[in-house]
Amino acid sequence: MENSIGVVRSVLAILQWWGFNVTVIIMNKWIFQKLNFKFPLSVSCIHFICSALGAYIAIKLFKVKPLIEVDPEDRWRRIFPMSFVFCINIVLGNVSLRYIPVSFMQTIKSFTPATTVFLQWLVWRKHFDWRIWASLVPIIGGILLTSITELSFDIFGFCAALIGCLATSTKTILAESLLHGYKFDSINTVYYMAPFATMILAVPALVLEGSGVVNWLQTHEAVLPSMIIILSSGVLAFCLNFSIFYVIHSTTAVTFNVAGNLKVAVAVLVSWLIFRNPISVMNALGCAVTLAGCTFYGFVKQKLSQQPGTPQTPRTPRSRVEMLPLVNDKQDKVFL
Repeated sequence: MENSIGVVRSVLAILQWWGFNVTVIIMNKWIFQKLNFKFPLSVSCIHFICSALGAYIAIKLFKVKPLIEVDPEDRWRRIFPMSFVFCINIVLGNVSLRYIPVSFMQTIKSFTPATTVFLQWLVWRKHFDWRIWASLVPIIGGILLTSITELSFDIFGFCAALIGCLATSTKTILAESLLHGYKFDSINTVYYMAPFATMILAVPALVLEGSGVVNWLQTHEAVLPSMIIILSSGVLAFCLNFSIFYVIHSTTAVTFNVAGNLKVAVAVLVSWLIFRNPISVMNALGCAVTLAGCTFYGFVKQKLSQQPGTPQTPRTPRSRVEMLPLVNDKQDKVFL
């Protein structure tokens, strides 16, 4: 009976995580494409503000998780640099959504395992088992096939998504070194990083997009309903992190990895049904190969982590430090 309840709880946790994740991605694309609110910095800033407020309410008022105390010096020395990379990651995700379809963006984001391994190998000279390198072959091959056959290819959006993968990998690597000694969960991560990210992004958003936002407010036909949608995407962005908290504690690392890859497939399907962006057969094949490679990578990483004396590979979501995106991502499953 307990096993059945556990399975049901895990399935419900995964479904609500999928729901929040896909909804946030689709809403962001809708904001850029249908509402003509082409200001990714401002959208990201709104997400950060909503997430900071949501984390404060969850920890201080509802006591969902106990607050992890961090020394003031460590907030600037450790958390601020991570917040900066975190901010770049989310902004680039939203920038890429403005220029390329959701399906293409999600496939490129699946390149994160490869960028993480390459960065750790190049910068830290970290050793990886040959099976890890082998698992990257279908990921890289699928990305290349998808990019070559993408009918709505945009070089700016492609580069933004690709650099976003590097930012995600950098954030994950920094988490291991900068946050050593702090056992962060997703809610505390948002609590500390979202205010810094808001502070970092506020001035660039105001300078680069301020006049455009004012002009949009003056000329857009349905400002109030549109603003409700934009603010709702920020609230759902925080809910996504909240849902990740339950998924991590309700599933195993392998289940989390497989569910994450299936989530990408769901996002691609839903986005196609809504926006009807053209997808060729070879493009769909490239996406499938990439997701299969990500699943294989997660499986190999889990197997190696269970072998005593094996050099540690990039950490799984159930590791001591849980770094998760506010609006998206798959290895850390964290902001778009």
